Amino acid sequence: MYNHFLKRVFDFIASTIGIIVLLVPMLIIALAIKLDSKGPVFFKQKRIGKNKKHFNILKFRTMRIDTPHDAPTHELSDPKKWITKVGGFLRKTSLDELPQLFNIWLGQMAVIGPRPALWNQFDLIEERDKYGANDVRPGLTGWAQINGRDELEIDVKAKLDGEYIEKMSLFFDIKCFLGTITSVLKSDGVHEGGTGEMKKEAERNEKELIVEENQVDKENVETTV
Repeated sequence: MYNHFLKRVFDFIASTIGIIVLLVPMLIIALAIKLDSKGPVFFKQKRIGKNKKHFNILKFRTMRIDTPHDAPTHELSDPKKWITKVGGFLRKTSLDELPQLFNIWLGQMAVIGPRPALWNQFDLIEERDKYGANDVRPGLTGWAQINGRDELEIDVKAKLDGEYIEKMSLFFDIKCFLGTITSVLKSDGVHEGGTGEMKKEAERNEKELIVEENQVDKENVETTV
């Protein structure tokens, strides 16, 4: 009942309220974007929706207009150089995602669900197929978002999306929503171009530990001699 009907009703009501309440802040953000750099206020990008149908996601523009359009951020060389001054703040606070309230209102997205993949992120789409995560409306935020976000490897992210599908319910959506508020306030998991950053960080820590151990062994040998 919830998954097939009530979830959409709640999404429609929540997005309607959100658009009304946040209209003035969104207008202020739009003005800041126009004053900061040339180009449109909004950024449209083709994404994968429910049942792998394409739709155009709406975001506040955070990058220069000459940025490669359909490339995931983690595939850009030095992604920070493409981000505008206002864009950096919007991305860190996730305020760039606010226009997706209109995607939710139109029924293209949900408040909670797997984040919509780019149309050409075939590796992520294929992994999500294993868990049925492409068969539901993508979300503004979701279970994977509060468990690593940009830091996650593709296969880990897809597995978390699958876990969401299994547990999808009103109470689990509330849990994801509350977790999102905490993550946004802490900017948890936000790494520009950082897909897989969690694994990379572990590898760096392991290398540093090996270096430290080798240094200690060397010092012990020198002391013995």
